[in-house]
Amino acid sequence: MKRLIVILIMVGSLYACNTKTDKTMNTTEIFPQGEQLPNEWFTGNALLKPLVAKDKNNDFSAGCVTFTPGARTNWHTHPKGQVLLVIEGNGLYQEIGKPAQAIKKGDVINIPENIEHWHGATANDKMVHIAITNFKEDIQVTWLKPVTGSSGILGGN
Repeated sequence: MKRLIVILIMVGSLYACNTKTDKTMNTTEIFPQGEQLPNEWFTGNALLKPLVAKDKNNDFSAGCVTFTPGARTNWHTHPKGQVLLVIEGNGLYQEIGKPAQAIKKGDVINIPENIEHWHGATANDKMVHIAITNFKEDIQVTWLKPVTGSSGILGGN
């Protein structure tokens, strides 16, 4: 009888562990999409989930940015540079005066300080990256003009 009770408890425990509840996490995304970013700095829909804020220990911030298909940043610079870790999808990255380059999941883009650049999703795919952005005093980004067909793809501003 004791053996039957133990077996029933084990089966019940396994069933309870495998039963989904409303608290089940969506495992297709590492981080939630976050909040819409301002249209004055982005074309299309870009969303930010802040991950790490600048504080007494860190002179950088980190956030997960989701670009819907066709969304991109304006041209911009960072006074102390930025690192992008692409975690999903396909996108584009371009530095001023250079051709745009394709970026994809697994790519790491190390952007030097004060380099004018933009990044975003391709026309048909979303792209998600972790942006690690350094501060110089209280400044981490200087926003410039929107990317246009002539300024974005051809490399002029």
